[in-house]
Amino acid sequence: MGDACGVGPELLLRAWKDGVLAADLVAFGDLAALQLANEKLGLGVEIHVVDVAGAANDRVEGKLNLVDLGVLSGDEITIGEVSPACGEAAVRYVQAAVSSALDGGIDGFCTLPINKEASRHAFPDFEGHTELIAGICGVRNYTMMLAGPDLICTHVSTHVPLSEAIERVKTARILEVVRLTHETVRRLRPQVRIAVAGLNPHAGEHGAFGDEDAAEILPAVEQARAEGIDAFGPVPPDTLFMKAVAGDYDAVVCMYHDQGHIPMKLHGFADAVNVTVGLPIIRTSVDHGTAFDIAYQGVASTQNLVNAFEMAVQLAGSGD
Repeated sequence: MGDACGVGPELLLRAWKDGVLAADLVAFGDLAALQLANEKLGLGVEIHVVDVAGAANDRVEGKLNLVDLGVLSGDEITIGEVSPACGEAAVRYVQAAVSSALDGGIDGFCTLPINKEASRHAFPDFEGHTELIAGICGVRNYTMMLAGPDLICTHVSTHVPLSEAIERVKTARILEVVRLTHETVRRLRPQVRIAVAGLNPHAGEHGAFGDEDAAEILPAVEQARAEGIDAFGPVPPDTLFMKAVAGDYDAVVCMYHDQGHIPMKLHGFADAVNVTVGLPIIRTSVDHGTAFDIAYQGVASTQNLVNAFEMAVQLAGSGD
């Protein structure tokens, strides 16, 4: 359910009440937070608490089934403000969901937003959902995918300084992300044509603006094609996303965080879903933050949650 001080609890309740989370659903969070949101917004959602070990067979139809971690009390929830207690609790919800997914209790899960600053009070090395989940799963080869109706981006690196991101543009890592992209997109699209973005302006323009494109990116593309992956590149990044949206490509492998996030959020901020690829479990996420400024006001859109939930259901039913 995300950080209890943000929009996560109300989005969960409102989407459930609207009947748009059409699957066998169990929530992970705190009953105290959901009761608070229920009361403030007058939602009247009936909540049934289940035990995490019996989450798969102890559910009640017509009620929001909840694994109540019992971490928070109502007076610890400071709506719209950073709360160390809520930051710690948000991480605990994710840990419990990952454990359940690894044990087969759930088929996949969707995360609502957390506040990194709040979570770092309890977990100083906390980087984000994606890194936390991958660490619990014991996975090192993974990446972030942003997926919308007509634009899908994956990333060679994400939450690192730009100087470090450039250093991470290496053939082995690029090839790894191309493979991960191919494996996931084939479960979402009828064909998989992957454009690999250049790093430098005009993809280096034959060495005029840097040699990473020819020395690191091109060999990865050539190896991917040798493996039967329909990959292209390095493609100049200034025109690449326009071509992808026009339908020339089915996915784009980006070299760093903002190279993919800026066009994705410009083109389809409300529609984009965050998917962690390379995990042994299915995890999707909304692609927005905690929105402290509008929390518990009933005005935050539930559409991104619906999109992320539906993609988790789609991936869970893909047969892999």
